[in-house]
Amino acid sequence: MRKVTLLLSDGSQFHGESFGYEAPIAGEVVFNTAMMGYPESLTDPSYAGQLMVLTYPLVGNYGVPPFTIEDNGLATFMESNKIHASAIIVSDYSENYSHWNAQESLAEWLKREKVPGITGIDTRELTKVLREHGVMMGKILFDDLPNEIPEAQYEGINFVAKVSCEEIIHYAPSNGATDAPKVVLVDCGVKHNIIRSLINRGVEVVRVPWDYDFNQLEFDGLFLANGPGDPETCAVTVGHIRSFLENPKVRPCMGICMGNQLLSKAAGATIYKLKYGHRSHNQPVRMVGTNRCFITSQNHGYAVKSDTLSAEWEPYFVNMNDGSNEGVRHKTNPWFSAQFHPEACSGPVDTDFLFDDFVNLLK
Repeated sequence: MRKVTLLLSDGSQFHGESFGYEAPIAGEVVFNTAMMGYPESLTDPSYAGQLMVLTYPLVGNYGVPPFTIEDNGLATFMESNKIHASAIIVSDYSENYSHWNAQESLAEWLKREKVPGITGIDTRELTKVLREHGVMMGKILFDDLPNEIPEAQYEGINFVAKVSCEEIIHYAPSNGATDAPKVVLVDCGVKHNIIRSLINRGVEVVRVPWDYDFNQLEFDGLFLANGPGDPETCAVTVGHIRSFLENPKVRPCMGICMGNQLLSKAAGATIYKLKYGHRSHNQPVRMVGTNRCFITSQNHGYAVKSDTLSAEWEPYFVNMNDGSNEGVRHKTNPWFSAQFHPEACSGPVDTDFLFDDFVNLLK
């Protein structure tokens, strides 16, 4: 395998070998502490523009499942129709894999989708650097090439526009109901299991592009999806959400991840960037006002400043590690959101009851 160097923007260097597509790449270096789920994470649109470091040392041992598409247009085992992460960085790549559902190796998949992968990196030390300094830009460079690639940019880039659908897509409810409640889903980079979680609960989903003015449609509820990058780049979406909130006809609204931030911005709150973000399967959150705690799957680099919420809004969940906001809700109207991923994929499904709460509000 060819020798490569991970060069961080602070000058730090980590040396390893290539096992994926052989091309230099630049992006924001972030770490994920999950022990499994690399097919789902790599295809999560929220990783667009990022070099994903997996802290769990052994990666690739269960291969990659087949890329099958169901009749409803959703990927069976992935979270979108392609890999969105710019690269994957691991400590120990397993060339041999074994799993009943594996169709190919991680290396074969990366090469087919032209995504670099590097192994032999001291990911423990790399994670310590990122925790101390905060996420930073980095480059994967091949030692035997000139590697003159430009610096990548992350903050201020509208990655949502890069991953959102370009036209309206309809999804029928799984139960075939013809009188199902209709939900408009604003696609900021939606994971397929979010859509599946809705249609499996008897909801018709109308998926619209991130900047589409959904207020012109007839619908029963609004869903704000996850997505990559800086929510400040989605001012158009925030404007449409604000119009929805100001409409005298009150309808339910739920948001996830980026959706939590956009709903909060529409309500007047401020967003800030976390030092190194939350990317894992084991983030503990508590429902505010109760002692109910949940283990959640998360993938985000920005958060809501809870103390900037207006008097009509309140925090819904709080992170038990760092006290950051994990969701908001309106005190009187049926509007709420979660910063974590109730649909998991991958990760725990302890909080998928939030989908039930939302669907029950539609009735």
